[in-house]
Amino acid sequence: MTRAQLTQLIRERSSYLCVGLDPDLEKVPAGLGKEEDPLFAFNKVIIDATRDLCVAYKINTAFYECHGVPGWRAMERTAAYIGDSHFLIADAKRGDIGNTSTRYARAFFQNLPFDAVTVAPYMGQDSVAPFLDFEGKWAIVLGLTSNPGAADFEWQSMGDEKLYEKVIRTVSRWGTADNLMFVVGATQASAFASVRKLAPEHFFLVPGVGAQGGSLKEISEKALTPEGGILVNVSRGIMYAEEGARQAALSYQLEMKGYLDKILRVKIIE
Repeated sequence: MTRAQLTQLIRERSSYLCVGLDPDLEKVPAGLGKEEDPLFAFNKVIIDATRDLCVAYKINTAFYECHGVPGWRAMERTAAYIGDSHFLIADAKRGDIGNTSTRYARAFFQNLPFDAVTVAPYMGQDSVAPFLDFEGKWAIVLGLTSNPGAADFEWQSMGDEKLYEKVIRTVSRWGTADNLMFVVGATQASAFASVRKLAPEHFFLVPGVGAQGGSLKEISEKALTPEGGILVNVSRGIMYAEEGARQAALSYQLEMKGYLDKILRVKIIE
């Protein structure tokens, strides 16, 4: 999916919601747990409830790979069921030497229908470059993550900048705003304004809203652009919502519509 197509989806659906599909068999409703493919059956319920309210789905591959071949098949079925109507992310956090990364990129972009793969940049440019060689596909590079362990390395100083700032500034030169995004956690709201300055044109994938406590309002005010510019992922807060997946997704979508309408009005006035 191209940047123009993603931007169009955001405009059409008044949403920048990404629904995370991280199914836990211990939390799947009893009836679905008895299905031949319970992971896919549960995902199908969530997709059917949210398809018109979001622009992206993020499949965390660990929740499928841990089940072996049946889990991988469930992931394939899920991706096929979503089709090309949404931006489809493989949250696989790959990142290895160049020839290995090339195989990972082929796996997700040629053998599976994903639009993007999350990538760790620790091994440098040659570990990320293979994911940037596919037209209409994206690398989503870990920039500033939402977990507590981000303080161990990402927030450490390197001269006059933090490590995460160096990563974002450096990696931005490896690709373009048309094939490169960054993961920036919603729990790092204090840094969002500076991150947006480092990468003014790039999309951000933003986990951490919902169960992890990130503020959609604060993130939207600091990082939203007239094109959208962010994909806010919510996983547990939708999949296991007490009010049901559709109502939870609708609540996020309506809030996002308000922020989008506001920034578009400001742009028109300018």
